[in-house]
Amino acid sequence: MASLHGRPIGAVDDSTAYGEIQKISAADLVDALSKGVDDFWEKPSHLFILVMVYPLATLVAANIAAGYIPLVLIFPLLSGFALVGPLAAIGLYEISRRRELGLDISWEHAYNVIRRPSISVLTLSVLVGVIYFLWLGAAFVIYRQIYGSAVPTSITQFVWEVLTTPAGWTLIIVGCGVGFLFAVVVLAISAVSFPMLVDLHVGVVTAIRTSVHAFLANPTTMMLWGFIVASLLLIGALPFLAGLAGVMPVLGHATWHLYRKVVKHYPV
Repeated sequence: MASLHGRPIGAVDDSTAYGEIQKISAADLVDALSKGVDDFWEKPSHLFILVMVYPLATLVAANIAAGYIPLVLIFPLLSGFALVGPLAAIGLYEISRRRELGLDISWEHAYNVIRRPSISVLTLSVLVGVIYFLWLGAAFVIYRQIYGSAVPTSITQFVWEVLTTPAGWTLIIVGCGVGFLFAVVVLAISAVSFPMLVDLHVGVVTAIRTSVHAFLANPTTMMLWGFIVASLLLIGALPFLAGLAGVMPVLGHATWHLYRKVVKHYPV
């Protein structure tokens, strides 16, 4: 029977074993980003990202204008997209994986991964999605605890209130603090788990366990990676989201290379 990394293809390992975790440094993050840029230039995906981002942004803007999404949830909604970034890059992991192995890197292979995700990928996706909505709920509760039932009538009023009043400063400090905790949890469970699920036929428990061990073995470097990801997404979003067309693919490819640096061996 054909095998992948020593395991029969089609067999899913649900054990709690995890790969040999390597220590990495800031230099490894730079190298992963460099390889991510190289993968992006080899197989540009900016048009696909634009097609994905702008309809989503238009939908969000329309719901905000119609009052279906409260103004107070705009920042949590947008900042929370970083939590689901690893899921959005699944197809890019496959492109990087195949390029690394010297295989064909046509978009067909990336689309196949997206169209027919494994049960483990779906399970992890649901988990990350639940955490994302818990973050939105927490953000709304924090706002209600500070401002009560008062609702801003415009974005300008809301921004002014947040930036110029003690209540607004409290909202920033508490909100960012709680958001940071959510981000750390998601970073710990998904830093290498999604790439691993694309790379290996393992169960979601194994992938999450591996990711958590990778995070605990490299807490400072992983936190730096999270900061880099958040910063680049923010920079990419500033010019009317156009920069995300380049930033998101590079980060997706770079995440694959980060996984390959951290998880050097998988026990068979």
